[in-house]
Amino acid sequence: ADTRVDLRTGELTGSVAQSRKRLADLKGVFFNEKARQEMAQDTLVYSVTMHKAESEGKKGGLFFGTSFLMPGQVDGEYFMTRGHFHSKIDTAEYYWCVQGEGALLLMDKAGTCTLEEMVPGSLHYIPGRTAHRIINTGEAVLVVGACWPSDAGHDYGAIEEQGFSLRVFRMDGRPVPLDRGAWNGSGH
Repeated sequence: ADTRVDLRTGELTGSVAQSRKRLADLKGVFFNEKARQEMAQDTLVYSVTMHKAESEGKKGGLFFGTSFLMPGQVDGEYFMTRGHFHSKIDTAEYYWCVQGEGALLLMDKAGTCTLEEMVPGSLHYIPGRTAHRIINTGEAVLVVGACWPSDAGHDYGAIEEQGFSLRVFRMDGRPVPLDRGAWNGSGH
């Protein structure tokens, strides 16, 4: 096997693919779009390294990956991933926290959100029909491992259209989740 995972850092080496998302790639993700545009657009927000033993869309296969989410904020809103439902809506996924601290934001099709704390060693089962996004609420890189079906696909469009109904902002030095009504009325 030419692919290896460092269990301490989550780093994958060997036969892997990598995706990087910078602030320039995340238009409309953060509440304050103007603040995002005014920041250095080449700022790395997150990267994902993946081992794909099967081809995309193959039924019965699995993908394995690690996300590295940088610490930072856009106008007080913590750096986060784009978030998505799976295209094959009933497919589930596992996440586990390797390093750092953060939150896993989950949202069902009705728009109801829940947050799960992510700390090293925490394991998170993401059921089908559930959008998911990771948020770095700490001062260090948040490293999260994942395993998902190779035919799950990603539906980013539903999130781009409706968004998550909960956002997490740094207030008084700590993470505070605010629902849609609260952030619209709070200056955030």
